[in-house]
Amino acid sequence: MAAPKDPRPCSIADTLALVGEKYSLLVLREACLGNGRFDQLVRNIGAPRDILATRLKRLVDAGLLTKRLYSERPQRFEYRPTTAGLELESVLMTLMAWGDRHLHKDGDRPMVIEHVCGNELVPLVTCSACGGEVRHEDLTAHPQAAGWTVSGPAAA
Repeated sequence: MAAPKDPRPCSIADTLALVGEKYSLLVLREACLGNGRFDQLVRNIGAPRDILATRLKRLVDAGLLTKRLYSERPQRFEYRPTTAGLELESVLMTLMAWGDRHLHKDGDRPMVIEHVCGNELVPLVTCSACGGEVRHEDLTAHPQAAGWTVSGPAAA
């Protein structure tokens, strides 16, 4: 078997191809916060209007956002997260927590999220089977793509 010529098949790469650029994740942040109107998105994200329109169309086409008419004259829409879009909220919370720890070490965090329990949310990735915290040293990768090992393409 010849070694694969393409990069490793990867769900991370596939997801990044859809939402891995700055404005897409920020659109999802704003939609999850309830700010789904175009003017709100422009103001809160700072994206150029044409780029924002392109990102919104892509996220709607991918099923991460829905588009709902809220004004007929002039015709205006708001964007709301779908179930798939809301599933990315935990990723956004984890990215925010990482930024708080590593980029805002002085404690001057831009936002704090409160959980329904009344405490500040500190996201934690856990195993759904045992409930244990996910730590690097406890993980073992098992490549499922034909022709690939953990270290790269399998020998011919």
